[in-house]
Amino acid sequence: MSAPASTAPSPGHELEQSKFWIYVQIAMLLAVITGLELVTVYLPFMKWLLITVLVVLSTVKFMFVIFYFMHLRWDKAFCTILFFIGLVLAGGTMWALLKLFGAEASKPLDTARIEPPPAVLRIS
Repeated sequence: MSAPASTAPSPGHELEQSKFWIYVQIAMLLAVITGLELVTVYLPFMKWLLITVLVVLSTVKFMFVIFYFMHLRWDKAFCTILFFIGLVLAGGTMWALLKLFGAEASKPLDTARIEPPPAVLRIS
C-alpha cells in the first residue's frame, strides 16, 4: 500500500496565491485610474489643472506598474537605482528633443525680416 498523499498546501503555494490577488487588485486599481484619466480630459477645468491631475495619475500608474508588474519591489536596491538612472536619462533626452524640435522651433522663418545678402561687386 502506498502512503496517503498530503493535501496540505505548501508554504510557497500560499505566497503565490497572495501575490496573485495583489496583482488582480492592482490591475483593477489601474483600470479605475485609467477611467479617471479619461473622465478628467472632458472636465471643464483650467488647462494647467487638467495637465497636473493627468501627470499625477499617470505617475501613480507608472509606479504601480514598475514596482509590482516589473518586480522592482522585490529586486535588489542596486537594480532599482539603475532603472531610475536610465529613466532620468531617457526623460532628459525626451525633454531636450521636445525643446529642440518643439512648436516654437518649427515655425517658418519670417522672410520679410531677412535681409538679402549684400550685392557682390563684379569686376569684368
